[in-house]
Amino acid sequence: MTTSLRPILLAATIAALLAACGQSKPSAEAPRTVRTAELRYNATGETNRYFGAVHARYEVDQAFRVGGKVVQRRVEVGQSVREGDVLAVLDDADYRLAEEAARQQLIAATAQARQAESDRVRLSALRSHGAVSTSDDEHSQSGEQKAKAAAEAEARTLELARNRLKYTTLRASQSGVVTTVRFEVGQVVAEGQPVIAIADPGEPEIVVDVPEDQINSFQSARFTATLSAMPQDSFALTLRELAPQAAAQTRTYRAKLRPTRARGLPLGASATVSALAAAGDTPVALIPASAITQANGQPAVWAVRASRSTTAGATSGSEATGTVELIPITVHGYRSDEVLVSGPPAGEQIVTSGVQKMSPGLRVALPEATPRIGSEPSELTKQAAL
Repeated sequence: MTTSLRPILLAATIAALLAACGQSKPSAEAPRTVRTAELRYNATGETNRYFGAVHARYEVDQAFRVGGKVVQRRVEVGQSVREGDVLAVLDDADYRLAEEAARQQLIAATAQARQAESDRVRLSALRSHGAVSTSDDEHSQSGEQKAKAAAEAEARTLELARNRLKYTTLRASQSGVVTTVRFEVGQVVAEGQPVIAIADPGEPEIVVDVPEDQINSFQSARFTATLSAMPQDSFALTLRELAPQAAAQTRTYRAKLRPTRARGLPLGASATVSALAAAGDTPVALIPASAITQANGQPAVWAVRASRSTTAGATSGSEATGTVELIPITVHGYRSDEVLVSGPPAGEQIVTSGVQKMSPGLRVALPEATPRIGSEPSELTKQAAL
């Protein structure tokens, strides 16, 4: 009796379990919460920063036009000088000897020229009486011309010797401030070796290097600058010169900008130049770089199609939900962790984080507060507009 009841009880237990499983419903997957932002368009200009230094527009390297041993140095770095001031002096003993030798050579050549002239006059008088031949008279005339030419050459040699003696004193070719001194007393310097640099502080300019990919927008940009010593004092700049050829090592173009209004700037000071490029005809929006993904190798973003769904909970009876859809965009530029884009309509809700976990049609839950992006200019744009 007991043995026959066991199969019946086992079958009844299995039937009860299957019935219980059939009555329960599978739980629906909860929507994934995402962070979104509303897309807003405006005419945002592109701003780039460049770091450079203040230089003098006119800076001249001074050098001796002759070589020798330095016996005097009369200037120091930072000293103001006027045009014609003595900067340094070389030992001129050898140059004085050369001048004296040239003077004696001139005396000898002058005497020979006078002697040749006297001989020519005498021979011309004798020839008129038939005492000398025509050939001898012509030789006397040639000798006179050679002697005079030699005397003239010695006069020029003496002039050159006097100039070289004068070049042993180095004088300032312009007024300004001494920025570099590259020699000391007792040092032997070569002819033409730069020893002192003089800068004119009256016309300062800021020198920066511009990358190749920004050269076109740089030429039409508006410029402002601040100095590291005075970060709150911003002033406008005007592009004065842009190198036509990139540097071989850095592949950058050197640009020189002067203050729009004349003002004094400390030479050598560090400066930050902000270049605000004019906005294009196409309005753009500024979105976080984390919102960018790809569709078929092209940039795209995930847009949320919002809806309201009712859920049971302790705190609320409904929450904002939606499904995501991948839409293409056009990228116009980059700003550190932000991207300038166009394409989606204004007001579109886009996912700004976790885009690698999205898939078409995925249900997501939206937070109640959604920030707007693209409606305010970035910090760089604000600074450049000051």
